Amino acid sequence: QVQLVESGGGLVQAGGSLRLSCAASGRIFSINTINAMGWYRQAPGKQRELVATITSGGNTNYADSVKDRFTISRDSAKNTVYLQMNSLKPEDTAVYYCNANRRAPWGNAYWGQGTQVTVSS
Repeated sequence: QVQLVESGGGLVQAGGSLRLSCAASGRIFSINTINAMGWYRQAPGKQRELVATITSGGNTNYADSVKDRFTISRDSAKNTVYLQMNSLKPEDTAVYYCNANRRAPWGNAYWGQGTQVTVSS
């Protein structure tokens, strides 16, 4: 019902910046009932972890490891969420996944296909 397409990943040197984008498409009703969107990441051999989330009301939440370096934002008119990543570190290397959750009572969760971010030292 909702498709998420990420873009913006790539290779960058430590200290550099990247901006990820995630565009939601699909049934208008489903998109209009999305409450929160966010970014998760998974490094090789590790579990997927939360990076940042943003609600339809604009409330944000960040993992401690990315606070003050990453900024999540949302353009509701474009059904798109962004992740601005600054001061990147090698430990930020991972596949980054976009996530969207519909509000109750539906509660569906959707995931993008992932985009690779590689930070070289």
